[in-house]
This record gives sequence, C-alpha cells and structure tokens, in this order.
Amino acid sequence: MRVVVTRPQADGQRTAAALEALGHEVLVAPLMRIEPVAADLAGTWSAIVITSANALQAVPVTADKTLPVFAVGDRSAEVARRAGFSQVSSANGDIKDLVRLVAARAVGAKIPLLYLAGEDRAGDFVAQLAAHGIDAEMKVVYRAVAEVFPPVLAAALEAGDVDVVLHFSRRSAELFVEGARASGVAGPAEDVRHLCLSAQVAEPLAGASRVAIAARPDEEALIALLRAQPA
Repeated sequence: MRVVVTRPQADGQRTAAALEALGHEVLVAPLMRIEPVAADLAGTWSAIVITSANALQAVPVTADKTLPVFAVGDRSAEVARRAGFSQVSSANGDIKDLVRLVAARAVGAKIPLLYLAGEDRAGDFVAQLAAHGIDAEMKVVYRAVAEVFPPVLAAALEAGDVDVVLHFSRRSAELFVEGARASGVAGPAEDVRHLCLSAQVAEPLAGASRVAIAARPDEEALIALLRAQPA
C-alpha cells in the first residue's frame, strides 16, 4: 500500500524502513521536529522516568548511568540501554502501564524520581505517581515544533496517491488535520484510512471516515494493524 508516516524525520525513516521491507510504498512527511530544551538536572534522584525516547536525547553524556530507568515502552527502553543505562525496565504499554510499573518498583523510595518530559503532555504524570505515594520532579527536556505541511503530502492526497496514514501522536494528528485544511485537501485527507497508536491519538480525526486503533500503543502493534488492512 501507499503509506504516509508523519513522525519526525529520524523516527519516520526508521518506520519507513520497516514498512518498505514489507513491500509498502512509503512517504515520510514529518509534521514535527524535536528540539532539546535546556534543563538543570542537578540533584539526587532514585531513578529516571521517561514517557518518550526523545527525552534521552537531551540527557548529558555525563549523567549517572547506574540510575534505574523506567520507560513507557520497549522503544524508549531500547534507547535508554543504548545510551548506557544498565538498569532499564519497560512498561511495554502506555502511561497507565508506566504508573503501575513505577508504583510496583519504586514504592517507599525516600529520594525523588526524575521525570524527563516534553513540553506538550497529556495528563499530570507526577500527580498520578503522587497518588501512589511516590515523589517525582518533572524536568522539561524537549519540545515538538510544528513543521510546514509538506507540499508533497498535499499533492499526494489531492492526486489520490495515499492509501493509509499512520499517526503516532495526538499532536501530529492535529497538525495533519490543520495542515490538510489549510492546504485545501481536507476532503481527500478525511477519505483515506487512518491508523492510530491509541484512542487519544485518534481524537483529532473525528471527521475521517475510516479510523482504526492499534491493539497496543507501540509501533509493532500499529504495523500489525496495517498488515491486517485490506489491500
């Protein structure tokens, strides 16, 4: 199929390689780019918590790699291990799964956890941990910056050359809808199939006629959903 991936460039290229190996034709059309945000990470921490692999791009190479890392999913856990952290645990799911993992492993911690976050967040993760008696401090270390809606994507939608769009975040889905409208291709954009990482990611696509949600909030499940689509 002809598949559009709207992730930031590096992640988009990685996803595209996996899709092309399955025989799909892929257009990588980033709607956002990731920028680091300077943050003072000095302090004493019992562990690091990440809800995105992007968070680790801003961590100094001098960071204490012996600290335990709690990651939301396998991809972010893999990035943590590659960065040199030796004690990495994956929740293999979403934020709720991560809260459960941290609550099980860090209950009774006397020293706060360090939560490395992005500027745009869904929900109050620190408050969710506090409800389990776990103290955490949030540091914003990256932001997602909107890109111009790619003309090549607008042209492909207008020409009917898109079968499926993959959506990995709510923000990128919002930018897709906004950009398609501004580019005059809202109709074609709503008509294609949209495969989303979660129900939350799908929320901005209320006007689309065909929306499906992955069984789990990870790339592997999203690709499995794509493979299940009729040609």
